[in-house]
Amino acid sequence: MDHFPIFLSTQTARIIVSGGGDAAMAKLRILMKSSAKITVFAADPATEIEQWHHAGRLTLVTRAMDYGDALCAKLFYGANEDAAEDARTAHLALTCGALVNIVDNLEDSQFITPAIVDRDPVTIAIGTEGAAPVLARAIKADLEERLPQSLGVLARIGKTFRKASYALPFGRPRRDFWREYYFNTGPQAFAEGEANVLPALHSLLDTHLTKPARAGHVAFVGGGPGDPELLTLKARRALDEADVVIYDRLITPEILELARREATLIDVGKEGFGHSTPQEYINALLVEHAQAGAQVVRLKSGDATIFGRLDEEIDAVDAHNIGWHIVPGITSASAAVAALGQSFTKRGRNASVRFLTGHDTRGFADHDWTTLARQGEVAAIYMGKKSARFIQGRLLMHGADRHTPVTLIENASRPDQRVIETTLDALPAALQAAQLSGPALTFLGLAPRAALAAAPAIPRLEELA
Repeated sequence: MDHFPIFLSTQTARIIVSGGGDAAMAKLRILMKSSAKITVFAADPATEIEQWHHAGRLTLVTRAMDYGDALCAKLFYGANEDAAEDARTAHLALTCGALVNIVDNLEDSQFITPAIVDRDPVTIAIGTEGAAPVLARAIKADLEERLPQSLGVLARIGKTFRKASYALPFGRPRRDFWREYYFNTGPQAFAEGEANVLPALHSLLDTHLTKPARAGHVAFVGGGPGDPELLTLKARRALDEADVVIYDRLITPEILELARREATLIDVGKEGFGHSTPQEYINALLVEHAQAGAQVVRLKSGDATIFGRLDEEIDAVDAHNIGWHIVPGITSASAAVAALGQSFTKRGRNASVRFLTGHDTRGFADHDWTTLARQGEVAAIYMGKKSARFIQGRLLMHGADRHTPVTLIENASRPDQRVIETTLDALPAALQAAQLSGPALTFLGLAPRAALAAAPAIPRLEELA
């Protein structure tokens, strides 16, 4: 982030604009929404700027800017549409201590002006650091359609009520009150007339003051394979509600960004054959925070019900009579098989698919290797990198064809996803050549669809060797 967004107080601010043409007018239309004292320097100003001056919306000085004109100014806009004049006036403004913006000159500007959605006092600023102004305008247009004009009225009335809301305890009780106001009680009251909003607020506060505190609760949430766009809507809502998020190692930073800024984030990541957070410690964390009244999200990679030790954690919270629910997620295998352009089952090939974990090699003796080794069988093996040679040996021992297709998918659904196509007899060598460092799934019996396999965007084994 090269530009840090802030909201500048303009109640007593002085803002200078140098220029009187189209570029100046574009900036002035935004600046006049503020309460700043605006001064424009232009020897030949547009008629519209003169009209704004006569209406008292700004002060117009009909000459070029000179030394000392920017004294006490917070912001300066160079909108002369002339590079030399912009450079000259920007230098004058800098010597007076003002922050400088030169229109259409990102390199010489100290700040940028974002696209703005105005629902005063609700203001949404959209910036692309000068990279994509068309995109910023498209986002602005989308938000303008989504946000009702009544939002500003509700926010203004709510602002006058903030001190009264302090009667509620800080944190969740206060958030629950305001959430109900903005998304339920407020809009309903406004629909009957603006005069009904404030009485509705008082009534709502009385209700919340006598309302028993919400009990702690645990949501076991499937975080999907890593792409935040593959999160379910229910998972997004759970993250937005969470006071505490206890997350696994494979949860991506992009997904954690969706949690509230005030939420406590606790990393309990486990690594196969490496660092491990004891399960008992995770169980204790869930109980501790839920008993303290927190809404807890236990965020697991993929789907929480697959190789996630979910039952152990449910038993732990059940033992303390703590409420819980499960939010299913897209398992990594589903994302990975989509990357191959394949389906798990296919008429005439297989009517079932097996999910195995390569981490628990001690449990391999319980698998029906004879059935798995048959031609046409399909299996998705989680955490199978370390045990690839063991899996290969078991299958070959039980009669599997050495040329059975095997596909490895690293970082499924993420920007750095890789697909490596090989065969059962070459599996250990393919793994060694690929040097996989991220989470990977192994598909036995599936190769990438031919069109995908030929695509240059998918790295091939020979490219990795």
